[in-house]
Amino acid sequence: MPAMNIAKPHIYDHSHADVGAGWLRPAVFGAMDGLVSNIGLITGIAAAGASPGTMVITGISGMIAGGVSMALGEYTSVKTQNEQLDSEVRVESDALKRNPRGEELELADQFKQLGMTETTAKQAAREVHANHDSALRVHLANELGLSLDDRQSPLVAALASFFAFSIGALVPVLPFLFGLSSVWVSLAFGGFGLLIAGALAARFSKRKLMGGAVRQLVLGTVAVGVTFAIGKLMGVSGVG
Repeated sequence: MPAMNIAKPHIYDHSHADVGAGWLRPAVFGAMDGLVSNIGLITGIAAAGASPGTMVITGISGMIAGGVSMALGEYTSVKTQNEQLDSEVRVESDALKRNPRGEELELADQFKQLGMTETTAKQAAREVHANHDSALRVHLANELGLSLDDRQSPLVAALASFFAFSIGALVPVLPFLFGLSSVWVSLAFGGFGLLIAGALAARFSKRKLMGGAVRQLVLGTVAVGVTFAIGKLMGVSGVG
């Protein structure tokens, strides 16, 4: 094997998923939340005796309200996370300018804790501190577990969450839009959606598809069961 390839194992040996993608987490969370919340919502009002027309209106309303809420929540959450990162960057950058020697010795001590000899640790810290930006990145990673690359787009997260939630929430409403009036068909659609969503999430995380699908179905069933029980206690008739 050529020496140049041995030094680049990500080319021939293995690869990593883009775990820092700003859309994946909100998309997965949004789809799951849309499915579970709207399945539970429709089942709850069905157990309380709601008509098919009422279930459609409720499902669509839940889809819109939930999608907007998820988008706003994701935008605010990611924006706040970025602002917190920026704040920590400023604190560490100021410390490096104010006390460069102390920060260098601190980094050398951290390197020693990682297994370097004292001589190697001091030399490595000295070389890192030769460049302010490099020193800042290393200190952030070693002291706080942060990276300047951790910034994600609030807009991307918000849009991914909104569309994923809306798609998930629409699934249990589809049977009513097609003229079917049985909530059991809606539950079947929702269950199938949970299986697909769970399998897709497992695919992204490189786990077994069946395990991810079944896990999400079980969790969704528990949520729907609780909502059904509450609706049944409050309602006047059963599921039609």
